[in-house]
Amino acid sequence: MEVKKFRQPTVKEALSEIREELGANALVLATEMVPARGVRGWLGARDVQVTPALPKEPPPSRQPVVDRRPADTRQGINQSISQSDPSKDNIISRLLASGLDRAMAEALAESIPSAERRGASIAQLRIALARQLAELSAGDEPYASVEVFVGPPGVGKTTTIAKIAAQERARGGRSIGLVGADGFRAGAVEQLRTYASIIGAPFRIARTLDDLDKALARSRQPLLVDTAGRSPSDSGLRELRRLLASREGVRTHLVMAADTSPVSARRILDAYGDMQPDRLVITKVDEAESFSRLINIVKERRIPVSYVTTGQRVPEDLDRATPLTLASVLLTDAPTGWAAAC
Repeated sequence: MEVKKFRQPTVKEALSEIREELGANALVLATEMVPARGVRGWLGARDVQVTPALPKEPPPSRQPVVDRRPADTRQGINQSISQSDPSKDNIISRLLASGLDRAMAEALAESIPSAERRGASIAQLRIALARQLAELSAGDEPYASVEVFVGPPGVGKTTTIAKIAAQERARGGRSIGLVGADGFRAGAVEQLRTYASIIGAPFRIARTLDDLDKALARSRQPLLVDTAGRSPSDSGLRELRRLLASREGVRTHLVMAADTSPVSARRILDAYGDMQPDRLVITKVDEAESFSRLINIVKERRIPVSYVTTGQRVPEDLDRATPLTLASVLLTDAPTGWAAAC
């Protein structure tokens, strides 16, 4: 096969160049994002690099070539040729360029009826992908009596809690109480206290498990509990789990950064298994090169995603993890967005 790489700013331009040079029967072998050449590359711009393949023409022969393969073999080959769908290959290429892995891209392209594949818009692809991600989404569910956030240090638990409370306050929804149970970092408690003061939300400090038990017992509104980012093997985390297990209406969110590698993600999920997380919060999506790798782990472990965060702004950079939001993030398109929904 003849192999040549075509590089253009967009998939559409690359495919157009391929069709013009190699014809409509060229197949796409691979699609990837690469640094742009020249000044655009120095400024951080990226191009789409598409690798097509075109079978070489067989050498001319004076004698007719007789196909001596069994009839059933010839029939199978002819069927595979007739089933080739350039429009499906085009969709797969676009999805790969958007950051999806190949397995997910192929499954999505296959789910779209063949009559709708040609000229499918990004909106159509987003909706089709949302249907596939429905089981991974916790959706817009009501608050539990106690929402506890656990996870490694530095993943954004405190800021996520502040965003949730601030969004609810801005919408004129229910009053939500904040509990700072991170006794390891005084700065985290003060940060949450500051957010609570700005939002006008009830705030309590729980430096011990006894303090936390009293705070949970006295509350008359949903509580968001910020815990310390400590090792899952820490005895304090196990004691926290025992305390929460004794209460009803507790939902535990494991918070994880979007740029976590698949190996680290599995290790974190295993390590926090004793906490029996009900939900997963994915933070720092804007800092991750690829979101699909982590989504594959979510599919594997079957833990619904409750929220995704895309920056540090409070309260804008947080979205409920609806199927459409997850699809938008995976296609490197902006999430539906709290600001747009207000």
